[in-house]
Amino acid sequence: MHYTEALERLMMGNRRYVAMRQIHPRQTTVHRETLIDGQNPFAAILSCSDSRVPSELIFDQGLGDLFIVRTAGHAANDLVLASIEFAVHALKVPLVMVMGHAQCGAVSAVFKAVELPGHLPKLVTHLRPALAGIDPDTDYALEAATRANTRATAAYLVSSSTILMEAVQSDRLKIAMAYYHLESGRVDLFE
Repeated sequence: MHYTEALERLMMGNRRYVAMRQIHPRQTTVHRETLIDGQNPFAAILSCSDSRVPSELIFDQGLGDLFIVRTAGHAANDLVLASIEFAVHALKVPLVMVMGHAQCGAVSAVFKAVELPGHLPKLVTHLRPALAGIDPDTDYALEAATRANTRATAAYLVSSSTILMEAVQSDRLKIAMAYYHLESGRVDLFE
C-alpha cells in the first residue's frame, strides 16, 4: 500500500467517526484469528496517551490495522523512536502519523509555572523547546503550541533515525502531522 492510500483510509475512517457512522471493521473473532501468526498494519500513529484520543476509534479501524505508540504529549525518546522504526522497517508501514490534540494536558503543563512531582518535570522540559516563542496568553495558544509540538516531534523522528530518513527520501514513507479536535472528533492534517 502506498502512503497516499493509507492516509486516505485513515481520513475516510475519521469521516465515518465524525458522522457517527462507524463500520467497526475487522473486529470479528474470525479476523482476530487471522492475526495470530502476524500483523500487517497499514499505518503507525504516534499520539498522546490521553484517554480521549484512541486512534483505533477515531479512525474507525480494526484489529491489525494500526501500530500505535502513545506517550503523554506524544513525547518521543529513543524507545518511541525504536518502536516507530520497527513499524517502518519490520512491518513496512508506509505512513507514520504524529497526532496532537485539543486540550492536551502535557502541552498545557508547559505553560503553567507550577512545580510538578515525580518525573513530570522531565516531560515539561522535553516539550518546552517546541513551544518557545508561543505567547500563552493568546486565544489559540494551546492549539498553536500543540501543533508546534507535533511539528517538532515529526522533525525529531526524521532527524534522529536513518531508517525513517531513508524511507522518507526514497518515497516509501510519509510522516503526516495531524490535530484532533475533541469536540467534533475531526482530525485535521497540516504541514
